[in-house]
Amino acid sequence: MSTEHSGEPHSKNVNGRLNWLRAGVLGANDGIVSVASLVVGVAGATSSNAALLVAGLAGLIGGAISMALGEYVSVSSQRDSEHALIEKERHELKTMPEEEFAELVGLYRARGLTDETAHKVAAELTAHDALAAHLEVELGIDQDDLVRPWHAAISSAIAFTCGAVLPLLAILLPPAGMRVPITFVAVLFALAATGWISARIGGSDPVRASIRLLVGGALALAATWLIGTLLGSTGVV
Repeated sequence: MSTEHSGEPHSKNVNGRLNWLRAGVLGANDGIVSVASLVVGVAGATSSNAALLVAGLAGLIGGAISMALGEYVSVSSQRDSEHALIEKERHELKTMPEEEFAELVGLYRARGLTDETAHKVAAELTAHDALAAHLEVELGIDQDDLVRPWHAAISSAIAFTCGAVLPLLAILLPPAGMRVPITFVAVLFALAATGWISARIGGSDPVRASIRLLVGGALALAATWLIGTLLGSTGVV
């Protein structure tokens, strides 16, 4: 019994780390696509290094802040919900312990334990930490490992920034005539890599995931470059 129980937190930690890694890869992918589309569009309209630098930095900083704020709000809402559920469960355990114990027994019985074993497990876990037992089995919450909004926000901002740096450097460093082709190649290669990595983490088909990102990224780059070229040729920019 102790071996089985000790293995579960380890599994949850592994799953949590995989989720964070997947989120980081997807954040980097957002940085690649959004900033690449922005600078390629500007490059279609002008060859000015200053304009490209300003556009790229604006996209990088604005995107990183937007990602961080969005992740902070989302994870904060999740954390608030977790706290509310914990307080609700704590109140129920205090006001109706018999009903809660019967509920815990029923949950273990539903998992396939016999009545005798379910009662024994529920009694031992209730004696040890009734709240933790109910949170884990009933709600899937570990009160000592709740989501952290600031960690999520900072991780998202860093991941987005790491992804955004690639297209920014690819558009600024090469000669003017090679900027767009080199940026296309660098971005599509990076998208294929992030698609492959995220698929491997999630256990899906890496080829299909890479193709989806390649097609989507190519369409985004082509669209913004055409728009920039048209605006530049008409004198709007």
